[in-house]
Amino acid sequence: MNDAAVLRNVLVARPDSGLLETRSFVLSRHGRPADTYTMELKDHAVIPALVNAHDHLHLNGIPSLAANEAFSNSYAWSAAYQSHFEEDRVKQALALPGELRHWQGGLKNALCGATTVMHHDPAQQVFDQPGFPARTVRPYGWAHSLHWQYGPPVAHSFQCTPQDVGWFIHLAEGTDSIAARELQELQALDCLEANTVLIHGVGLNDEDVSQIIARGASLVWCPASNLTVLGKTVDPRRLRSLFAAGHLTLGTDSRLSGARDLLDELRIAAQFSDFSARELLQLVTVHARRVLRAGPARDDVIIYRRSSADPFQDLMQLTRHELRAVVRNGEPLIADLDFEEWFARRRIACAQVLLDGQPKLCAAAMLSPNGVPQPELEPGLTL
Repeated sequence: MNDAAVLRNVLVARPDSGLLETRSFVLSRHGRPADTYTMELKDHAVIPALVNAHDHLHLNGIPSLAANEAFSNSYAWSAAYQSHFEEDRVKQALALPGELRHWQGGLKNALCGATTVMHHDPAQQVFDQPGFPARTVRPYGWAHSLHWQYGPPVAHSFQCTPQDVGWFIHLAEGTDSIAARELQELQALDCLEANTVLIHGVGLNDEDVSQIIARGASLVWCPASNLTVLGKTVDPRRLRSLFAAGHLTLGTDSRLSGARDLLDELRIAAQFSDFSARELLQLVTVHARRVLRAGPARDDVIIYRRSSADPFQDLMQLTRHELRAVVRNGEPLIADLDFEEWFARRRIACAQVLLDGQPKLCAAAMLSPNGVPQPELEPGLTL
C-alpha cells in the first residue's frame, strides 16, 4: 500500500518565515514515507492546515440570537439569550444527541481547513472516534468565566491544571467597568501565569496587555463574536503588542455569535486590524500551536489554486468550497473530484458530496459518528 504522496511543482508557503519555494512536497501517512503517489500541482500552493484556537463545538447548530443592540458585556448577552431557548427552532437543535452536535462542530472546522481546534468545554468521548473530523487539543484546563456559574470553579480549575498545560477562560468580554476589572480579579485569584489563555479581552487596557505579556499569558482574539455581542473588538494597537510578543492567536467562537468558519473569521480580522495576510495566517498556524501547546502536524495541509504572486493573500480570498484539498495526517479529508485516485490509493472510503454547491469527495468516516452518513448536520453539505 502506498504510504506517501508527492505534490510536484507546488508552491510551498510558510507563514512563519515567509519562505516561498516551488518544489516537490512529500506527505507521509503517519510519518512513514514509502512508495509514492505523485500529483502534478503546478499553479497550486500548499500551506499548513489551520488551527482554531477557540470554539464551542456543540453550539454551532443552534440558531443565533437576532439582537439589534450591542451589549455591555457577555453576561448581559447571555441573559438575553435565555428566552431564545424557548423558541421551537432552538429546542429542535438542542434535541440532537450530543455526539452529533459535537461532530458538526468538528465538520465546521475540517471543511475550512482547520484540522486542529480548541474546544472550550468538557472533552467528549466522541473526539476519540477515528473519523472525528478535527483534532482537538488535549489535555487542557478551563473555566468558563469569572461571573457566569457554569463549568468548574475558576481558582480550583487553575490550581488543578499542570503548569505545562494550557488553561482557558473567557475574560474582559465587554466594554463596561465589569469587563475592565476582570484581569485584576483574575490576578487576585493567582490565575494569571504563562499557561493562562484569555479569550476575547475587549475590555483590556494598555496596562493590562503589558501585564499579560510580562506574565507570559496569551489572548485568543474572536473579532466576529466581539462585533456581534459588543459592537466592537480589541484595539488594533493592543493586538499588535500581543502579536509582537507571540502571545496572540485567533478563534471563531461558535456560530451563536461568531463567523461561519475560520476562513471567514480571517477576513473579518483583516478588516479590524493592520495585520498583513501572512501575519493573520501566522495567528492560525505557528502562533496557535505555540499558545495552545499543540504539537507539530507537518502532514496537515491545505492545497489551493494560486491566483497571484502572494499565496497568503490568495488563501485569504477563498471560501471553503474553493479549497482544492484539506489533508490531515497525510490523508485527504475532503478534496475536488480529480483527487479521486488519492483516496483510492489510500483505500479511504469516500462519498461524493456537494459543499456549498461544489462537487467534492469526502472521507466517508468524517460524515457521521455512527456509520450512517449525515452530512445534513452541516449547512451547505449534502450527499
